[in-house]
Amino acid sequence: MDESIKTDVVIVGAGPTALFAVFELGLLDIKAHLIDVLPRAGGQCAELYPEKPIYDIPGHPMITGEGIVEKLLAQIEPFHPTFHFEQMVTEIEVLGQSQAPAFRVKTETGRAFECKSLIVAAGGGSFQPKKPPIEGIEAYEQESVFYSVRKIEDFRGKNVVIVGGGDSALDWTLNLQPVAKHLTLVHRRDEFRAAPHSVKAMRELVQAGKMELRIGQIVSLSGADGKISSARIKSAKGELGELACDRLIPFFGLTMKLGPVANWGLNLHENLIPVDTAQFETNVPGIFAIGDINHYPGKLKLILCGFHEGALAAQKIYRYVYPDKKLVFQYTTSSTSLQKKLGVA
Repeated sequence: MDESIKTDVVIVGAGPTALFAVFELGLLDIKAHLIDVLPRAGGQCAELYPEKPIYDIPGHPMITGEGIVEKLLAQIEPFHPTFHFEQMVTEIEVLGQSQAPAFRVKTETGRAFECKSLIVAAGGGSFQPKKPPIEGIEAYEQESVFYSVRKIEDFRGKNVVIVGGGDSALDWTLNLQPVAKHLTLVHRRDEFRAAPHSVKAMRELVQAGKMELRIGQIVSLSGADGKISSARIKSAKGELGELACDRLIPFFGLTMKLGPVANWGLNLHENLIPVDTAQFETNVPGIFAIGDINHYPGKLKLILCGFHEGALAAQKIYRYVYPDKKLVFQYTTSSTSLQKKLGVA
């Protein structure tokens, strides 16, 4: 087995919150290694909605999931973080406690890391889409059935059927309608859980004859060699009908699995990790949780909130990494030393 990799901080996860934490740590001369089960950085933004517009990132009236990941990666480039993809952290061993914490982190591949602090930024844990109860749907997956939209162009000129009534279903209905040959939204009832303005925009498209809304459930698929030709729908009255269909996108939500995190000795609250709101530290000194995986009163699951959490966590981590140094808060706008780190001075 290889010798342990020694670093200041190990970050479990490589989504947007984790990436910005690298920036905040880097400003404080704290080195980080990131471990993620996915094959690339970005978390859910990269895997589930790379081309989906995001409207609540400060300074960006609109940016895609992929766009924000690209900008975050560019922002942390001066700090040269090390990524370890397609690996899952399975074990955390506490080597030191209280004012001088230390940890050994192990992955399922046998790789080991030794660090002074640990940040858990693993989103909701591992996630997988909930599948509709349609017999034989697996034969069409990744060929004509998709549970996320990675490239809008893959749906251009196609008969697209979207199933669901939440925000994801309505958002992609509105984004794919202009490129699809024909788009049909299927939902089991004529009430939606999505944002009211999205529902209003969808109904306007239906009234204008630019898309179709069908109330009911898809019960079977027809096609060959992984390619759907039609979907059979059962209406609320029990009547059966056929829909021409080249692409089916069911949005039934995600199943979150906490996975090995549950065995790391951290307090849990409904599969989330409770933290304080001063530094976002867990019950184990030196282990922090930021982003969707943490819990505290008033928590909002927003990327911008995760950025704030990472910034405060970095301040406390500095005390563990440099216990003999005094931390002097500086602004990047006025500190020449910080600007040099960023390569702008």
